[in-house]
Amino acid sequence: MKKLAFLLIIAFAFMQTVFAADEETLLGGDFTSGGFGGPVVKVSQVNNETAVLMGGRGGWIINHSLILGGGGYGLVNEIEAPGVFINGRQANLQFGYGGFEIEYVAHPMELLNYSVYLLIGGGSVENTIWDNDYDDDEYDDYDSHQDNIYVVEPAVNVTLNVTSFFRVSGGVSYRYVTGVDIAGTSNEELTQPSYNLTFRFGKF
Repeated sequence: MKKLAFLLIIAFAFMQTVFAADEETLLGGDFTSGGFGGPVVKVSQVNNETAVLMGGRGGWIINHSLILGGGGYGLVNEIEAPGVFINGRQANLQFGYGGFEIEYVAHPMELLNYSVYLLIGGGSVENTIWDNDYDDDEYDDYDSHQDNIYVVEPAVNVTLNVTSFFRVSGGVSYRYVTGVDIAGTSNEELTQPSYNLTFRFGKF
């Protein structure tokens, strides 16, 4: 938690510095409004295995720089829950989260620009199994043990302005997770860095 507090202080101090430096652009003059949405791919670790999460995010863009919005992300590859069996079968993890997101983009009209970002939200982590119905080859029997979790995720992004309506962002975030009580994983196993790729479509 000390590391989280330190990162949040640094992020918000940076945002305040940029706001003060560009006050005439962000808070004064002509008001502009836009928005964006797009898919996101995150590569991280869960239970010491490579984890791929996919999802999407979107937001309202104020004066080209301040973004208020939200997003959601879920684990898409198979990761076992060590030592956990449901109905005699090895359980796998399902993990997903989302929430409110705020981002500040510095020098948004430049070809390459950077931003600081913060997600505050929650989600769930489950130990799951699927029982296959071999008569119709569909997965229709589902058992799980689930915990609700809380997530805080600060990030730094670098964005390439490809066209007037399309941006590509790459970044690094650090996901803090609390609330995990189930067997097979832990807060520490889910609290990990993540490498993120975002495709942004909209009016910037």
